Amino acid sequence: MKEVMAIIRMNMINKTKDALAEAGFGSLTCRKVFGRGKKAVNYEIIKEIMTQTEAQLASPQLAESISEGHRLIQKRLLTLIVNDDESDKVVDIIMKTNSTGNSGDGKIFVMSVEDSIRVRTGEKGIMAL
Repeated sequence: MKEVMAIIRMNMINKTKDALAEAGFGSLTCRKVFGRGKKAVNYEIIKEIMTQTEAQLASPQLAESISEGHRLIQKRLLTLIVNDDESDKVVDIIMKTNSTGNSGDGKIFVMSVEDSIRVRTGEKGIMAL
């Protein structure tokens, strides 16, 4: 078994969930998370374009992003446990659905899962999925 963990943009969760469900991967766990990548954001560009008052009128989130240089970005974390031979398909679906070609599209991690147990029945391994 494999665990496929993906960090994606907030606005892509429904599209991703629907694409996975359509392909037969309806079971997943989703959480709101906060983080940031390694690329530094240059807020000076925004500051040059807008004054603080203009930014506050435009959007509270924009004003916050200007004033906070190391802010954490809200993302979604998806986790799926799948058969070994299905992990590539899940990764492909997530990539096709979320790829815009821009920074912040997300990250995908694939890890081995040693065992799984269904609490209600005690089934183990693939049967527990």
